[in-house]
Parts: sequence; C-alpha cells; structure tokens
Amino acid sequence: MAQHTFHCVDGHTCGNPVRLVVKGGPVLEGRTMSEKRQHFLKEYDWIRTGLMFEPRGHDMMSGSILYPPSDPENDFGILFIETSGCLPMCGHGAIGTITMAIEEKIIIPKTEGSIRMETPAGLISATYEMQKGKVQWVKLRNVPSYLASEKLEVNCPVLGTLIFDVAYGGNFYAILDPQKNFTGLQDFTGTQLVQVSPEIRRRINEKYPNNFIHPENKTIRDVSHLLWTGTPIHEGSTARNAVFYGDKAIDRSPCGTGTSARMAQWHAQGKLAEGDPFVHESIIGSQFTGSIEGLSSVG
Repeated sequence: MAQHTFHCVDGHTCGNPVRLVVKGGPVLEGRTMSEKRQHFLKEYDWIRTGLMFEPRGHDMMSGSILYPPSDPENDFGILFIETSGCLPMCGHGAIGTITMAIEEKIIIPKTEGSIRMETPAGLISATYEMQKGKVQWVKLRNVPSYLASEKLEVNCPVLGTLIFDVAYGGNFYAILDPQKNFTGLQDFTGTQLVQVSPEIRRRINEKYPNNFIHPENKTIRDVSHLLWTGTPIHEGSTARNAVFYGDKAIDRSPCGTGTSARMAQWHAQGKLAEGDPFVHESIIGSQFTGSIEGLSSVG
C-alpha cells in the first residue's frame, strides 16, 4: 500500500474548522485554479476524502491547499476541500487560511495588509490587520453574487412542500425562509435540519436539472448548500442562518459564501441597499459583517 504524508495546520473561523495543507498537495495541471480544480476532482479526490473524513477528519471538516498564482501580481492560488467536495469558493475557509498562513509565515503577502487570492470561482481580494503577530480581522471582497431563481417549490417527505430561492455567492445556495411548513430556524435543532436536508437537496437538483449553472464558468453548477433562516438571537444581528453542507454538517460559522448569496437575495428583493451593514449570525451565534460594496453584471 502506498503511503502519503501531508503536513497540515488546523484552525477555525467562528467555530468552523479549517485544515490548511502546508505540504503534500499534488501537482495539478491547468493554468487557472478552476482548471486545477477539475484535475484534482478527476485524479486526487482521495486526498480530500482522506484528510476531511474519519478517522483524520469529521463530518464538519473543511480545508484548503495552496498553490503558486498564475499571475505574479497575485499572492497565491487556493483549492477548498471539505466533506461536501472541492468547492469553487469558501468564505470561512479563506478567512481561516489567510489568518493561519500569515501568522505561521507560510506566505508573505506582496503588500502588507492586503491579499490577492486566485480561487476556482475567480480572483478574491482581502485586507487584514496584524497586531503583535496575530491577525485581528480579515475582510474579503468576494466574487460577484446574484439571485438566480425565486419562489421555487420542492416536496420534503417530512415537512411537506417548501418554497425556496436560489442565490450564488461562490457556490449555489437554496435559501429557505420561514413559511407554512418551516416556521424558522429558531424552532428546529441542528439535528433535525441535518436529517431532512440531504433529501431536499437531492430533490432540488433532480427537479431543476441544469437550472443552476454559472454563466461564466460551467463547472460551477447545482445547489450544493441549503441555507435555513430564522430569527436572530443577538440584538445586533441583521439575520440568522444555518447552512447545511456535505451529508451531515451544519456550518458553525455564518458561512462566507452563504452570506454573499443571502445579501444578493436581499438586495434583489429590495431589503438591503448598497453599503448597508449586514450582520449575519450562525446557528451558534457567531457573526460575520458583510455589505454590498458595488454592483456588476454576471454573464
């Protein structure tokens, strides 16, 4: 049996794990990180499953692998790996990776306080603040996000008919707001959401095949996450969510790409203006603060 050694640094972002692979990542074909992601999925997905699942990982494990950038103006390229797959983009993973990579001197940014990061979903810029060798905060400028569909229906064997929207924030999210058969996150446990979510996601992608494909990158497709919403528990929060991913996981962080997707949904529905703060709360009460910093077109 072949043996492979990987050197990793483990951390977390607002409670959700990030395992940064420092050494041992495979050499991948392709110029862009999107092309490298396709090679990884075809030939090296065993690395993801080996590092993310039991016994080395667990149901909620998430991680990243760093690569040299295709453009020398950028700091690095990155692949996001977790129990749900090799993702185009991961917000909490990016925040955790930047924090650990800078603090552990795995990377030295070309410009202090700023990062340019190539992801399969596109170029991400970030800023951060250091104090006494520790990263105090990280701010991401995500890829353009948008509301893809509204008021779709899916039948859940346990809950009945559910109405949902689909929005993109680096991954496609089915967003389930409070309604007749789902009264809100506050009335459900994480275990209950995990029990019903896999079948709902399967039925959504089966009922709406080819509906959710990124117009500029056809390899980004289908609903990968469910975003359940409800009443915030903190007075300063704008909204609350529980993001289901993989087969058994609820994100302990507010979810970075999910926050972008939800802001896109709210903006399209007239509930969030450009520049307004959007404080997104997770199932455990941790918070991300987002805002719409500009408008663009996709496709």
